[in-house]
Amino acid sequence: MAIEVSHNTDRSRYEIFVDGRLAGIADYRDRGDAVVFPHTEIDSSMRGQSLGAQLVQAALDDVRGTGKTVIPSCWFVAQFIDEHPEYKDLLAA
Repeated sequence: MAIEVSHNTDRSRYEIFVDGRLAGIADYRDRGDAVVFPHTEIDSSMRGQSLGAQLVQAALDDVRGTGKTVIPSCWFVAQFIDEHPEYKDLLAA
């Protein structure tokens, strides 16, 4: 199973593909110094494979590289950060 996460800047979202098929998205809004994540979704047929966690981790790693902070409006992104303290430094004040 080939998994790839890409940053689709035209659609303001991160996308995760499994064997070339779009399996999920993490929408975002750029707010200058911060990136707001309002919605994350994994195709119902692909759930239970940790794809959401892989998608959010890749998105947060990408944001970290920009020097911006994160506002996790999406419950899944907020929960991921709670469960992975190494990402708490990304939270906007």
